[in-house]
Amino acid sequence: MINRKSREEIKLMRHAGHIVALVHQEMAKVIEAGISTLELDKIAYDIIKKNKAIPTFLGYCGYPNSICASINEQVVHGIPHQDTILKEGDIISIDVGATFRGLVGDGAWTYPVGKITPEVQHLLDTTKKALFAGIEKMIPDTKLENVSAAIEDVANENKVGIVRQYGGHGVGREMHEEPFLFNYRTNSSVIIKKNCAIAIEPMLNLGCDEVHTLADGWTVVTDDKMPSAHFEHTVVASEDGPLIMTELM
Repeated sequence: MINRKSREEIKLMRHAGHIVALVHQEMAKVIEAGISTLELDKIAYDIIKKNKAIPTFLGYCGYPNSICASINEQVVHGIPHQDTILKEGDIISIDVGATFRGLVGDGAWTYPVGKITPEVQHLLDTTKKALFAGIEKMIPDTKLENVSAAIEDVANENKVGIVRQYGGHGVGREMHEEPFLFNYRTNSSVIIKKNCAIAIEPMLNLGCDEVHTLADGWTVVTDDKMPSAHFEHTVVASEDGPLIMTELM
């Protein structure tokens, strides 16, 4: 069932999303060659707690950290480690959730570490473009498929791979709610309801579509070891148009 959010729930989600945006604002400042992903995790944890929220990911289905930190060919769910050190030319996707008074904000961004190749920059630009193309279609009483199609069209136009096994999702009282949002067309008949909230999150690859999970049970990587990018905003379908929850207020 797709849950419509009340005005109060949207207000709280907006605050949770603001905290997520604060984390990303700081990530953009501190991500550089030589920093460990565990240090990034600690920074995120401290920001979330300082703002009287709960790190949504920490302990979720046994996940051990407050952020997912996925480097290069890692698509999503990368686990922070003290001995995982960023180096020049890497890209890193930071996915983070904050729960404020029972409501969740969820957002991801992929950051370059120093100078990256033009091909990888194209991947980042394309994935971000796909995110905002999808957001534009978050309109009440229209098909959720329109969001999927917009993401797929940007990916195809720019000749990048689309991760098929993972996608966006409803969000609110729980981090993962109905509906599931594919990043490609599926002929779904699901209708976007007024004031529903969805985390839109294209994950696109420089190479093939196919991915698999490593032995740690969490880290998802591309089969061909080519880089992957991940951009995500939590969005509410309002009568005034799409409302991005995970931006600074």
